[in-house]
Amino acid sequence: MIRRCLITALAAVLILAPWALPAAQLRIATFNVENYLDAPISYREAKSPEARAKVRESILKIKPDVIAFQEMGRRSALIELQQSLKKDGLDLPYIEHASGWDTNIFVGVLSRIPFKPRSYTNENFLLGGRRFKVSRGFARVDLQTTNGFAFTLLSAHLKSKRAIPEADEAEMRLEEAKLLREKVDAILASDPSANVVVVGDFNDTRDSRSVRALIGRGKTRLVDTRPSERNGDNTPSSNPAWDPRTITWTHYYGKEDSYARLDYILISQAMQKYWAPEETYILALPNWGVASDHRPIVAGFNVPD
Repeated sequence: MIRRCLITALAAVLILAPWALPAAQLRIATFNVENYLDAPISYREAKSPEARAKVRESILKIKPDVIAFQEMGRRSALIELQQSLKKDGLDLPYIEHASGWDTNIFVGVLSRIPFKPRSYTNENFLLGGRRFKVSRGFARVDLQTTNGFAFTLLSAHLKSKRAIPEADEAEMRLEEAKLLREKVDAILASDPSANVVVVGDFNDTRDSRSVRALIGRGKTRLVDTRPSERNGDNTPSSNPAWDPRTITWTHYYGKEDSYARLDYILISQAMQKYWAPEETYILALPNWGVASDHRPIVAGFNVPD
């Protein structure tokens, strides 16, 4: 009788206070793995065993539910990483490998959550009277958890800052960002309440034209989660118009001996309701540079369970 009363009381609490329902932690990460090749291609060397091991160590520290990759090699390289992670205890059975005009490096996704792949692999733009193709394509996967929480992940690796004779690299990067933004706008036009996450190596700073174009404005503006190191920094900025002076760099450029934030996790305003800033960070790992010239970033979300 007592047990029956307790069950009845608990049911009443859950009905009257839906906010009391438990939440499930969702981790979404992105990582430029710097030429993760299983065989040499063109001028790019195969990834060394030491570098592969450090990539796995980084991913295992994060334990992502979904992780996007840039500078991934052929599909066989992504499968090798997937299988190696599984041997180490992290099973990400769902895979997407998106190709583009570049036949050396690609973008990819591994996930423990089932998804429908809908990547864009043949995008192009007109610049200066000449038609260019998006080098790495845009990976897109539509995911749904077992409890019915749905969201779309878009991943990109925009044009690098390396100068080329055909066109200005910043203009090319801006045109690629505009195309990616069109994909976001199409999703939000179809469903303004859509949960959208846009991640990747955008190869520029937040005040650049390309990143600003991708973030957008107004009701469809994307939210910059701005991951930073978990090193104890917690003081606000002295200038209220600026972000706090936390450490947010994700890329090291040896030629200039410079550090910059080039990797992002952007989310739609609907997705922001579930965002957990305290679970959003840059992984700071000893000897991180063995894995890549980029550091992985992760954003956490408390989704309905």
